[in-house]
Formats: sequence, C-alpha cells, structure tokens
Amino acid sequence: MTPALAFASAAAAVLGAWEWLAVLERTRIAAAFARIFEPLARAGREGREPSRSERRRLAVLAAGALTAAGWLVGGPVFAIVAGLCGPAAAFAVLRARRRRYAGEVRRGAPDAARALADALGSGQSIRGAIGSVVVPGAAGRELGRAARALALGDPTEVVLERLRARANCPAWDTMVAGILLQRDAGGDLASLLRDLANSLDGAARAEREGEAATAQARFTARLVLAMPAGAAALAELSAPGLIGSRLADPLPATLIALAVGLQLVAMVAVRRLTTRAR
Repeated sequence: MTPALAFASAAAAVLGAWEWLAVLERTRIAAAFARIFEPLARAGREGREPSRSERRRLAVLAAGALTAAGWLVGGPVFAIVAGLCGPAAAFAVLRARRRRYAGEVRRGAPDAARALADALGSGQSIRGAIGSVVVPGAAGRELGRAARALALGDPTEVVLERLRARANCPAWDTMVAGILLQRDAGGDLASLLRDLANSLDGAARAEREGEAATAQARFTARLVLAMPAGAAALAELSAPGLIGSRLADPLPATLIALAVGLQLVAMVAVRRLTTRAR
C-alpha cells in the first residue's frame, strides 16, 4: 500500500508542477525573463548585436544567478568571485552564439552562390535572383533579409554591401564583389558564381580535415586547463570554506593569483595555436 501511495503522490506532484509551469508561462514574470533572454536567442537566430540596455540586463541577471550559485556551493567568497564573473560569462555566451551564427552564414556561402548562379542562368536579374533563391540555414535568412530590402526599393549596391558587412567573411566579400563587378564590366556571372561555389566547397573540406587532425590535441589541452578548476571545486565541496581560508592567507592567495594568471596565459596560447592550426 505504501509504494502505491508514494507513486500516486509523485505522479500528482509532477502534474501539479506541470500546471504550475503552464500558469507561470502566462505571467508577467515569465514575460520579463523572456524579454531578458531574447537577445541571446536573437544572437543565435539572426546574429544581431544586442543594445546597451539589453546587455546591461543580461549582465545583471548573470551576476545575480552566479552569485546565488556560488553562495550555495562555496560560501560568500566564492559567491563574490562568481558574481564578478557573471557579466563576462554572459557576454562570452553572447559572442559564442553570434560566432556560431556567423559560421553558419560562412558555411552556407557555397549553397548561396550555387543557387544564385542557377537563378541567373535561368535568365533572371540580380534583384530577381536574390528574391527567388531558397537556401537553407542562416545564409538563406540573410538572403531573405536582402530580398525584403530589395522589395522595399533599396538600391542593389546598398543591399549587397549591407549583406557583405553582416556576413563579414571573405567568401561573401568575393561573391558580392563579383556581382558588382559583373554589373559594371559584364561577363558570365553564373559561371563565376559556380566556380566560386566549387572553390568554397574545397576550402570547407580542407578546413574540416584540419579540424579533425587537431581535435585530439585541442581536447587534451582543454582538459588539462580545466583540471585545476575541477580540483578546486572538489576540494571546496569536500571541505567547505577551504578556498576562503586559503585566500585569507597572503602567501596562498598570491600563489593562487599567479596560478590563475598562468592559466589565463595558457588559455590564450592554446586558442591562438588551435586557431592558427585551423
């Protein structure tokens, strides 16, 4: 009888929690949190830079959340350190999402060039080709944004320059330069875009092979860099207040500060080496 009652209580608790979440979604609190997190979602969906007020709200929320988490894990000292790292962590996540979107736009350049070449080969103009192509992913969203601007009457060169600036990569620079050059000097733009798409595919294959060749080395370097932080967290969990007592003593605090500085230098060096290797 007791197991059955326990199961029924757990099921009722799950259903109650589900209803509570459904009610919470319709409250102003949920709307406020959605408004705060919207810049993160927009950065990953559109690659858009948040405004100053949005960045301020993200920084305050991250600082408060990390302060509370640090207090629960390691006490007041850990809470202060974690809270101070909150804005940097929020901006790092924001930059990572924007870099991911920019990477998707860059990887979609061959498909965009090939789709534009097919549209131009069928006899359409540049404005018509941009408005009619269908490309998946972030590259398609950027072309769709350019097509809407053209439909509103913006000049072609202005729209293409805006597209090139938003993409911010050599592949799209070459594509836009070829389109503008063909408009002024003439030539077979469709063949040029097809050749560009083939070249970009070859460069993407070479990049993937380089990433595969250095994957193990990059994972090992990141694992070694994360080990001291993991060891410190385990030590604090096993003996609460240990880190605070060490930071209160000048000599251990100095050694910890030097160790953190060396870790930061190592992180920068590993990042530079892996970026150069790729």
